[in-house]
Amino acid sequence: MTLAPARTDTVTTIASRIRDRAAATPHGVAMREKHHGIWRQYSWSDYWDQALTVAHGLLALGVEPGDRVAVHADNRPEWLFTDVATVAVRAMTVGLYPTNPASEVGYLLSHSGAKVLVAEDQEQVDKALEVIGTCPDLERVIYLEPRGIRHRYDHPALLAWDDLLALGREHRAAHADAVADLMAAATPDDIATLIYTSGTTGPPKGAMLSVANVDFAVRTISRGRGFAGSPPGPGDLSVSYLPLCHVAERIFTIWFNAGAGIQVNFAESIATVQANLREVQPTILFGVPRIWEKMLATVQIKLANASPVKRLNARLWLRVADRIGATLVRTGGVHTTGTRLAYAVGWLFFYRALRERVGIGRVRFAASGAAPIAPDVLRFFMGIGVPMYEVYGMTESSAIATGNRPRRVRLGTVGEPEDDVELRLDPTTGEIELRHAGVFVGYFNDPAATARAKSGDGWLRTGDVGEWDGPDHLRITDRAKDIMITSGGKNIAPSEIENALKASPYVKEAILVGDRRPFLAALIGIEWDTVGEWAQRRGIGYTTYRDLSDKDEVRALVQSVVDDVNRRHAPVEQVREFRMLPKELDHEDGELTATQKVRRSAVADLFGDLVDDIYTARVSA
Repeated sequence: MTLAPARTDTVTTIASRIRDRAAATPHGVAMREKHHGIWRQYSWSDYWDQALTVAHGLLALGVEPGDRVAVHADNRPEWLFTDVATVAVRAMTVGLYPTNPASEVGYLLSHSGAKVLVAEDQEQVDKALEVIGTCPDLERVIYLEPRGIRHRYDHPALLAWDDLLALGREHRAAHADAVADLMAAATPDDIATLIYTSGTTGPPKGAMLSVANVDFAVRTISRGRGFAGSPPGPGDLSVSYLPLCHVAERIFTIWFNAGAGIQVNFAESIATVQANLREVQPTILFGVPRIWEKMLATVQIKLANASPVKRLNARLWLRVADRIGATLVRTGGVHTTGTRLAYAVGWLFFYRALRERVGIGRVRFAASGAAPIAPDVLRFFMGIGVPMYEVYGMTESSAIATGNRPRRVRLGTVGEPEDDVELRLDPTTGEIELRHAGVFVGYFNDPAATARAKSGDGWLRTGDVGEWDGPDHLRITDRAKDIMITSGGKNIAPSEIENALKASPYVKEAILVGDRRPFLAALIGIEWDTVGEWAQRRGIGYTTYRDLSDKDEVRALVQSVVDDVNRRHAPVEQVREFRMLPKELDHEDGELTATQKVRRSAVADLFGDLVDDIYTARVSA
């Protein structure tokens, strides 16, 4: 394969970065995926060659600048090939969550006006074909996995991935400079991607991120201000497992990869992430709070089932880790002589084995973002030696806003504004407002929503309420729309209390209620695996999730968690009553967004009888 030398374009895009990296280090490893149990790697030249062929294939299908190309697949190389190819031909990538039901697929494809859809397998193709009649702009559905499709489906819109590549090779041979010419004509104002919001309060909105927005994000993260020692580079490894249609995973899989040259390793599935982490031992790891909470719960389950000697050793060194973590919290993440010595000894006897077992043995930068997280969870990982930083950003800011930094960590905050980021708090409401080169262009086909979110002089109204902790660290109180006001007039930020409850390995969901009510209460969902293990060790029989939740012993267990959290809060912020959720919340039932955020209004409607019972019973008592 012969690669054209890197050419100088007026504008730097994700596509031009991949092209130039392929020219500079063609044999370096860009990404790996597991295929039939074996890790298969793609060099930078492989990456660009595939992306370029796909780009020519899109041109052969009639994709033009400004068109939308949607991807409905799990994380895999073809996602990246399609994304880079779409940017190369000056079209827009639209990502769909693999868990999106057909109704949401129809809305997203129709609203975005997608011309081409890349669907992973029969399941995703079925969803597309079910709604294709409501998507007048959708001309082609390209499927990646032929099983169950190639010889059974007869629809004029369907095209196999291999056939797209064949079209691309033919077009590339006949029009060798077509993609290069489009890349040379790119402008900073080109829309590179539409990233749809999670839709917690209404239909998802498509945030338009321009080439300039994405380039600002790439340059910001590539500086590595949050990294101790050297900035991110080709020696770093990441594991890609969160949905790529989410802006956070787009940063850690595609933008970090293109900007800093880190190697991306694709998890086989969300169910195998833990095993894949152990195999890869990444140096960079991002997780939403649910991931870190689950990781901590898994550690606690494993230790509870260990032999007595191992449990005794673990308890000893976890107590030491707790003291180390407390010191690091006090010093901003700076070790003292005592904590260095304690950790060095603990590394030999426990921490190294624990971290390698979890898959975080080599992590030099770990980040939590996209939602608030309980400080106790962060302190645990800090105590066992993981450089842990809470960061803040949102789709509309290209995920760039603030972050904690080495030796300047302040637990409970989301850190300091990044370079070239202006941040202010509304003096009346406390709403966080941002202005920088990564602030989005606007919402696709929704000028009214754009005007509500973005001022005429470029300030983004985030919808988050915050306060300054010291001169430069930002603390997020809650989403403005989630602030509760009790009947006594007290403003309550529910997320802090909810996260404190979810820090327990036994609690998966905690939804605070109490707006305009006389006291706070909660709907609590158990962590099925953890509570199941707990029940089995005590000989408590159960059949279903509901049956387990209804056990008196489980209610007493949850009550102990609530009591512990209450002791850390003022009386007006204490949870007086709770009810157990009878089922796990689910995206397809409308209770969660695709990013696993709770849709409060939907939960309030679906479980309104539980809420009513709380306050009726209390009044009757």
